[in-house]
Amino acid sequence: MPKYKCVIAYDGTDFAGYQVQPEKRTIQSEFEAVLAQMHKGTIIKVTASGRTDSGVHAKGQVLHFESPLTFPTENWVKAFSALLPTDIIVLEVAIVPDDFHARFHTTGKEYRYIIARSKLRDPFQRNYAYHYPYPLDGEAMREAISYLIGTHDFTSFCSAKTEVVDKVRTIKEMDFEESDGFMVFRFVGEGFLYNMVRILVGTLLDVGSGKMSPRDMSGILDKKDRSFAGKTAPAQGLYLWKVFYK
Repeated sequence: MPKYKCVIAYDGTDFAGYQVQPEKRTIQSEFEAVLAQMHKGTIIKVTASGRTDSGVHAKGQVLHFESPLTFPTENWVKAFSALLPTDIIVLEVAIVPDDFHARFHTTGKEYRYIIARSKLRDPFQRNYAYHYPYPLDGEAMREAISYLIGTHDFTSFCSAKTEVVDKVRTIKEMDFEESDGFMVFRFVGEGFLYNMVRILVGTLLDVGSGKMSPRDMSGILDKKDRSFAGKTAPAQGLYLWKVFYK
């Protein structure tokens, strides 16, 4: 059977995350329900590049599935657009080799985190950005970032709930820009731990607000203890922006 790769985007506001969960609305369950409809009740399983949590959005999530249907890829896009709920959209469909795997073949991911900096909270941004109107020292935050780029044990920046044993990860790029009342953080790495990006953002905000020093980052990494890093930033500001493959 042909194997198909899909690039999808979704508004995570009304989902309990990507992965199927009993009696909860998830991206995977919605996608597989549409595939079952297209295949006259046959269950077609999909595999994604990774999970996203409740409230987290995606601009470029990637998944794959196998199907006996062989109509052109542009027809797949049209069919998904007609059948999927309006908070999920398929951007691209491509036929890939039989050995392609959306999760195991990734070479990296890019996440972005959006912060609204306006003095007054915008009700139309409440599900898509974290409102943080307080003063921030951008230079201190950039200095803190310099300690975090590279290969480190990120235990301190990972949820204690994770079951992953090896917490060494490599961040290739980390920066932020400010424009039009928003601060946008950008993270590019080979892989990220559970809540890692949100904890990094929360910690950088602590640095920017003067609660921590940029040089504290080295000590936090060395401690390998979640309690030493900042709070976990809210889910609504986080976006899985792009998944990289060879």
